[in-house]
Amino acid sequence: MVRQIAILVFSISVSFVVNAQEQQSYDSLRKAIINLDSRISEVELNLETSQKKFRSGILIATLGYTTTIAGGLMLGRQNDELGQGLLMVGGATGIFGTYKMVDAFRFLTGQKRKKKK
Repeated sequence: MVRQIAILVFSISVSFVVNAQEQQSYDSLRKAIINLDSRISEVELNLETSQKKFRSGILIATLGYTTTIAGGLMLGRQNDELGQGLLMVGGATGIFGTYKMVDAFRFLTGQKRKKKK
């Protein structure tokens, strides 16, 4: 009889240990899933931000370089001074738009801007 009670107590204690290990495994799996979900949300946000910045950069660069071409076509004619001004303004605008397009890729790599103190 004592032997049967000892076997019963041993069986119950083993089942508690196994159950505790399974619970620990479920908890770690749950934490990993939550961590993965938050990382996916961050990637989706970075992609959305990158897309917006890239599109605005394309628009600005296109307008700038179109203005540059129009200014170049005006050179040597009646509106020579206007053409020179359009060349400068269009070139600066195009460079700014190109910078915005390149800067959009920063969000894809997850790099953060350094904050100035």
